[in-house]
Order: sequence, then structure tokens, then C-alpha cells
Amino acid sequence: QLFLDDSKMKNFITCFKDLQFLVTFFSRLRPNRSYEATFPFLSPCGRERNFLRCEDRVVFTHLLAAGPGSPRLSHCGGGWALAVPFEPERLLPLATHRRLYHPAPERAGGVGLVRWAVASAMPSHVHWQGQRLPRTMDLALRQSPPPPP
Repeated sequence: QLFLDDSKMKNFITCFKDLQFLVTFFSRLRPNRSYEATFPFLSPCGRERNFLRCEDRVVFTHLLAAGPGSPRLSHCGGGWALAVPFEPERLLPLATHRRLYHPAPERAGGVGLVRWAVASAMPSHVHWQGQRLPRTMDLALRQSPPPPP
């Protein structure tokens, strides 16, 4: 969910929901080199600069299985417009945080949080479409632990 920084109440009612706005905002997302400690991402819009911080990473919200080609994971509420190919063998569960990560666009940090929680035991493989795929663990090198809650 996307909120103005000074929003007092952060819930579904106060977040941005317009699909076209979300697609435009997140498709322009890139690392911020100016105020990286406070706002690690930037989404430029003409002369305007929109600074963004997040609790962890961009969030994959939907698995889009219907449609042409292979299944895709959609992030930031953008549907097909903000989707990446689903790579089940590259899923990275972190038992210490009970979070699941997947490759994301480079401009969004290269790794994103998958919405659902996983069991505390870390699997050695993933079953996907009748295949047993070993996990590559390549995202572990890019992932720094999120701050404690």
C-alpha cells in the first residue's frame, strides 16, 4: 500500500488505489542516491521528485497464472503492468523473519517480498507445475535483514 508520508492513519481507506497512478508511480521507481538513508527510492514525475521508503521491500501481491506465456508475479498492486516472470526455484524463505522473497525489477532493489508467510522450516526445493525445483538461494546475497519491528 502506498501512503503520503504524513498520513496519520495508514489503512486501506487512506492508501492510493488508482491503478493507473500506481503503475505510473512504481514503473518510474529507482534507487535514490540523494537521501538514501531516509528515502531509499525515488519516483520522478517531470520536475517533481517523489521520495519513497518502505518497511521491507516492494511487495508481490498476486500470482497471475492466466494469460499468455508463463505465470507472473504482480507487485505494488499494478496487475499485469507491474509483473515479473514467476521463478519458483528462486524463492527465498527467511525463517528468522517468516518472510518469502522473489526476484524483483532492478530499479526496485532486485528483490521483493512475497505477500504470504511461510513455515519456519526452510524447504530445500519447490514443487511447481508437477516439477521438483531446487532453490537457487541467489537472492540471499542481495537481501539485508529488515529492521526489527
